[in-house]
Amino acid sequence: MFSVFVIVVLTVLLGISVWKNIKLGMVILRMEDAIEECLDVIDERYEKMTEILSRPLFFDSPEVRQVVDDIKGVRSSLHNVALSLTQNAAEDEPKGEDE
Repeated sequence: MFSVFVIVVLTVLLGISVWKNIKLGMVILRMEDAIEECLDVIDERYEKMTEILSRPLFFDSPEVRQVVDDIKGVRSSLHNVALSLTQNAAEDEPKGEDE
């Protein structure tokens, strides 16, 4: 009788554990999708900023130069964020046979 009670309790605990693990897995997958979408947006913005910054300036005012320097800083920080987010993912991926 006691062994049946232990088996029932362990089965219930296993079911709760499986349910919690599935729920956590779904949260992780949604977070991964959101991060991938953000990285795509960051990549697009980075390319546009790089294109704009490659053009020569026609104004020599300090305000315009300050804005350009700010844009360069933002571009650099976006690159660092994207790099730090993808660095762990790149380390976790298995290497191919040709590498």
